Amino acid sequence: MKTMDKNSSKFSKNINQYAPLITIIGLAALGSVATSRYEGFSTSRLMHLFMGMFLLQFAALKLFNVSGFAKGFAKYDLLAMRCRPYGLIYPFLELGLALGYLAGGALWIYIATFILMSFGAIGVIRALVTGLNTNCACLGTTLKVPLSTVAVTENVTMAIMSIFMYINAIT
Repeated sequence: MKTMDKNSSKFSKNINQYAPLITIIGLAALGSVATSRYEGFSTSRLMHLFMGMFLLQFAALKLFNVSGFAKGFAKYDLLAMRCRPYGLIYPFLELGLALGYLAGGALWIYIATFILMSFGAIGVIRALVTGLNTNCACLGTTLKVPLSTVAVTENVTMAIMSIFMYINAIT
């Protein structure tokens, strides 16, 4: 009985830690479905809307405190730890991508997303392998979510979605 209580307590703690992230993903998904339904549903448009809304929310949270974001991001991002200006402009890069997706996308947006997200995933994987215990800067400094495989999953999923949209655009 104690083992079950201990496991449910651990699960509850994990869910609570990731509640802000789950909320953002859920809102992006709901907004995407609602908007794509209004526009006439297509998988491609749904993906554009999801990526745009997701990145827009993430950019907004980073923009509340760009300097604080850059400081946290530099703990695990391979380029941000060597080049502070990259950490400072990253929220604006994300904002540009968000607006690009919401406007319908373009080849350069898919390529830029693939590069940023793949590179970001490498930095997170490296940090996790070395045992770095820090918060993920993905939600800026406003919301605290631990750096974990969830961040890797986000980055890899967005990179894969950008590849899908790129292929869809060129075929």
